[in-house]
Amino acid sequence: MSDVIFDTLQDCVRLLPFLFFTYLAMEYLEHKAGEKMQNTIRRSGRFGPVIGSVLGAFPQCGFSAAASNLYAGRIITLGTLISIYLSTSDEMLPILISEKAGADMIFKILGVKILIGMAAGFLVDIIAVVFLKKEKDALRIEHLCEQHHCHCDRGIVKSAVHHTIEIFVYLFIITFALNFMIFLIGEDFLANLILNRPFIGEAVAGIVGLIPNCAASVIITQLYLRGVLNAGAMISGLLTGAGVGLLVLFRVNDKTKENMRITAILYALGVAAGCIVELLGVTF
Repeated sequence: MSDVIFDTLQDCVRLLPFLFFTYLAMEYLEHKAGEKMQNTIRRSGRFGPVIGSVLGAFPQCGFSAAASNLYAGRIITLGTLISIYLSTSDEMLPILISEKAGADMIFKILGVKILIGMAAGFLVDIIAVVFLKKEKDALRIEHLCEQHHCHCDRGIVKSAVHHTIEIFVYLFIITFALNFMIFLIGEDFLANLILNRPFIGEAVAGIVGLIPNCAASVIITQLYLRGVLNAGAMISGLLTGAGVGLLVLFRVNDKTKENMRITAILYALGVAAGCIVELLGVTF
């Protein structure tokens, strides 16, 4: 139990800088930046999947948590959010390095995740605008402020701290529950759910990847290195693994049906990409 508590604290505490600076930036945009600056941010959104897929590939899942807040405030597009979720590395990179995986393998996996995230992000935005005729949503930074019952009159720093603490407590409770569940059923049980079979492996790995906990990326990466998972299943699990990004999204974005659709899109894209990787015979 002490390990569960320690792991939970470790998972949550390292997200604090990402959460704080994200809320600080959003408070600044709301209270200090003018309409011209906000419009500039919106116009740059079309290139968001490029930047998002690259930044998301950095270790840990803090950027995916920050991206969820930015999307809830409609500062970034849905395509940018998806690109970040798909490229998020979480614990993959540290595990690969600690297991002394070759540099070629590491860069190939990161490169595939970035390219898939980028392509999927542009595809989602194109479908939303061109085919679904979805217009750009208005910025909702003020809505986030109201939703968190912040005290904006106290200044942007205190308001950002208020938001950060609120989300930290929420994440701690949920993460503790997930860590405790994994402690009870065991990582071996989760590992046995993923069979090295075409399509089935990708589908199940994608579900495991959706678990908003670093254990998912650790299990998937280690199973691939041990030869239990094929390349397609590994990619599926790592693509759907957005860290705590989805947890934060469900907390800060009040549109539950939209959150469910985003989760379904993430899963479908991750599994489809994994199947394509396996069919093409891509190896790492």
